[in-house]
Formats: sequence, C-alpha cells, structure tokens
Amino acid sequence: MKILLLGKNGQIGWELQRTLAPLGEVIALGRQELDLLDQGAIRKTIRSRRPSIVVNAAAYTAVDKAEEEPDLAMAVNGIAPAILAEECSLLGAFLLHYSTDYVFDGSKSKAYTEEDRPNPLNIYGKSKLAGEQAVAEKEAAHLLIRTGWVYSQYGKNFLNTILRLAAEKKELTIVNDQYGAPTWSRMIAEATALLLAKSTGNLAQTRDIYHLSAAGKTSWFGFAKKILSLAADHDLQAAKVVPISSLEYKTRAARPANTVLDNTKINDNYGLFLPSWQDSLDLVNEQSTGW
Repeated sequence: MKILLLGKNGQIGWELQRTLAPLGEVIALGRQELDLLDQGAIRKTIRSRRPSIVVNAAAYTAVDKAEEEPDLAMAVNGIAPAILAEECSLLGAFLLHYSTDYVFDGSKSKAYTEEDRPNPLNIYGKSKLAGEQAVAEKEAAHLLIRTGWVYSQYGKNFLNTILRLAAEKKELTIVNDQYGAPTWSRMIAEATALLLAKSTGNLAQTRDIYHLSAAGKTSWFGFAKKILSLAADHDLQAAKVVPISSLEYKTRAARPANTVLDNTKINDNYGLFLPSWQDSLDLVNEQSTGW
C-alpha cells in the first residue's frame, strides 16, 4: 500500500511515520510540503501521488486563537478534510481522519459514545465537527477517529507546558473541574496502525467513527499532579499545584466540563485497548531523559 500521511510534524503525525511504515510506503508531508489552505495543492497532491490510504493528522489546534481566526480554523479543520474526502472518492482511496473530544459540550455526566450528539462550545470544536460531517457526507471510504487531551515528549502540549512552568514558578494554579483522558500520541499512532492492519481487506466498505483515548479520567489538576510527581523522581523541583475552577481561569474559548470518551466500540470491534492514562504517562517518563 501507498500511504499519504499529512501533518508529519504534529504530535500524532510524528509517531505515525514510524508506526505506519510496516504497512507500506509512507509519503509523509508537513505544512511546508503541503499547505492545507491551498485547495488546489491538496487536489494536485492526491492526484499526483495516488495513495491507497490518506491519513490526515494535520489540524489547526490553537483552541483560544481559533476564536480570533475562525476562517483559518475552518479552512484547515473543515474545508480541507472535505477536499481530501472528495479526492479520495474519485481515486478510490481510503481516508483516515482525526477529530476531537471538543465536538461535545461537556454536559453529559458519563463518557461520550459515538452515538451522542455533538454540540461544540468553541470555534475549534465547531471547525472539527464540520470536518467530520464533510468526510461522512462524501462517498469515500473512511474512518473518523476522535481523541483528546493529546500529549507527547515533543512540541507544545500540556505535559511540556507544566514541566516548563514548574521550572519557572514555585506555585501553579490548575483547573480542577474539566475532565478528560490524557492520551499519549504514540499510543494513538500504534492503535491507528493496528486498526488499519486489521481492516486491510475491508477498507473499501468502511465508513465509520470511533473513539480512541486512554482508559480512565482525570482533571487538568490531576494530570499536572501526576506529571510533577514523576518529575520529582528525576530530582526536578516540583512546584506546588493549587486547584482552581474554570470560572477562576478565564480563556477566550469556552471549554467543556467533561469530554471523557467511551472506547467500548473500538474495544469490541477491533480488540484495541489503550492503557490507563497513568500507565501511559509512566511509560513516557521511563523513556524520557528530559524530565
């Protein structure tokens, strides 16, 4: 198979370059090679490369900034996936596209299933939902994968932000009333490769959506506490962490209170089970020399 991977420098895309390699030839492109704002370039790339599978790990992910740049967020997260789906349909290629837990409004007390109605609170979530809907409406065979609270050792994410702030400040105030499941990008990439490998004979008939996240749940405060407890194991100064409410931490974009995802469907259909968020973070810590 020839696999076209978009977003190679993102948290998930960086890991996918390795995990997808056993499945076939991987053509990995970043923003410099393909600007998703250029609709003509998207079409030209698909038509010239002629992949069997397109994996779109590229996205506009600046949640607060999206409130100021709604058109840009929609272009990358909503319009570009629609074009990818159109071109995949014409080519007979398969499209795997990532979406987010932020398509939900957080009002549900339990974990969200794939059947729950999306109702995003912010521009980022609305743009990602638009991408989901566009892909689902096209004729291309596809899989939509929702995940959330993604982190890795690389790039800009909550893990690295907490480690940086802990080195700069003696006390951190962290929101304690928003809940989700911190999910390591490597786990997402490895599960994606397994999912594609298990689906090889049925890709042409596949049109579905799955939730994929670490097991368990925590708040941002709980996540920060776990990060800093591991940092202390490396003799790094562990800052004091103080819990605060969302009302005390103002952001441009509204955040949902609960975006825990129910993984039952992918567990049952593919036998894919991600470790708990705590165990995953322990693995990151063991493999990292930077803490």
